Amino acid sequence: MEKADNPAPASGQSSIDLLIVGGGIMGLWAAVHAERRGIKTLLADAGHLGSGASGGLLGALMPHMPDRWSEKKQFQFDALVSLEAEIAAIEEATGLSAGYRRSGRLIPLPKPHLRKIALGHSADAEVHWKAGERRFHWHVLDRPPGEGWIDPAAGESGFVHDTLAARVAPRSLIAALKAFLREARHVRVSEQTEIADLDPARGTASLDGGTIFFGRCILAAGYRSFPFLEKLTPGLQKPLGQAVKGQAALLAADIDPGLPTIFRDGLYVVAHEGGHVAVGSTSENSFADPFSTDEQLDALIEAARDMVPALRDAPVIERWAGLRPKAIDRDPMVGAHPENHNLIALTGGFKVSFGLAHRLAEAAICIASDANAEFLLPESFAISNHIAISSR
Repeated sequence: MEKADNPAPASGQSSIDLLIVGGGIMGLWAAVHAERRGIKTLLADAGHLGSGASGGLLGALMPHMPDRWSEKKQFQFDALVSLEAEIAAIEEATGLSAGYRRSGRLIPLPKPHLRKIALGHSADAEVHWKAGERRFHWHVLDRPPGEGWIDPAAGESGFVHDTLAARVAPRSLIAALKAFLREARHVRVSEQTEIADLDPARGTASLDGGTIFFGRCILAAGYRSFPFLEKLTPGLQKPLGQAVKGQAALLAADIDPGLPTIFRDGLYVVAHEGGHVAVGSTSENSFADPFSTDEQLDALIEAARDMVPALRDAPVIERWAGLRPKAIDRDPMVGAHPENHNLIALTGGFKVSFGLAHRLAEAAICIASDANAEFLLPESFAISNHIAISSR
C-alpha cells in the first residue's frame, strides 16, 4: 500500500495505512477484507455500526432478470453465488448466524402477457444462471409451490419461482461482522466518532481531538459520501447521488422460514427465522421526515396481508424508516477519485448493497492496497462513470 508522505506523528497524532469512514454493510465488509490482508486499518463511524440503512429489516437478495445479459448482471450473479461462502466463513469464525438462506423468490403473474415474458426468461436463466456445476432456475408454474403462503389468486396467469434469490437477516449479519472485527488483529473500530477535516491529498483527518495520518481512505458513509465527493469534483452539473427513503415493517407470524421471498410491483414479503416476516419497501425521493413511517408503509402492509393469508392477522412488531444511498447512475459507486487518488469511494448500493457489498468492498481494498482483484468491476460502477454523468 502506498503511504502518504506525512511527517512523523506528534503527540495526539497516530498513523495508519487505511482509514474507512462509515460502518454500514459496505464499510464492515471493507474492514473484513482489510483484516484478511493484514492492513493496519481504522474503521470509524459517526454513530453505531450498522445503525443507518444497513440496520433495516428486509434482507432480500434479488438477482437481475436473466435476459439481456451484461457484465453488470454477470457481476451481480457471481456476487450472489459467492456470498453464501463468505457468510459461512463469518459464521464459522464467530459462531453467530447471519440469517442467510437461499430461499428463492415467487413472482405472481396477473396477466397472460407476463407469463409469455416469464417463459422467455426461463430459457435465459438456463443459459446464464450457471456457476461451475451449480445451476439456478427460473421456473414458470401454474400454481405456487407449497400451501398457505401466497394466495393462488394473486397469479391468475401463474407464478415464477426462481431458485437463485436468497435472503439474509440484516441485523444478524451486521452483528456477525462486528463480532469478527472484535477479534481482528489489524483493524481497530471506533464508533460514535466524527471524522472532520478529511484531507485525502495530505492524508490527514481529525477525530477525537487529534490528527490521524493515513495512506488511503475508503469513503463508505452511505448517502453522506456524496456531498464530500462533490466538493472534491469541479465541473459537476448535477449531484453525484441522493438519499432515498425506505420504509419497512416486521410482522410476527408462525411461518416456515424457508419459504421463498414474494415480490410484486415493488412489494417484498420476506420470511425470516424466529417467526418473523419483513414487508417493504418504499422508495421515496422526497420526504419531510427521513426516519418516520406513515401511510405509505400502511399501504404496503395491507397489500402484503391481501396477498399472504398467513399475515392477515399478524401483528406488526416494528416499523422502520431509513435513508439509502442512490448514485446518479443508480449503480454502486466504487473506485479511486480521479483528482484525489488516496480517496476511494464505496457507496451508492441503494437496493442491492447486501448482495454486492462483499465484492464491492473487496474491490475497494484491492484498489487501496495496489493489488489486482480476481474479478473486474462493471464500467458503470466506476466513480468516473458517475462523475461523467453528473458533469453533463
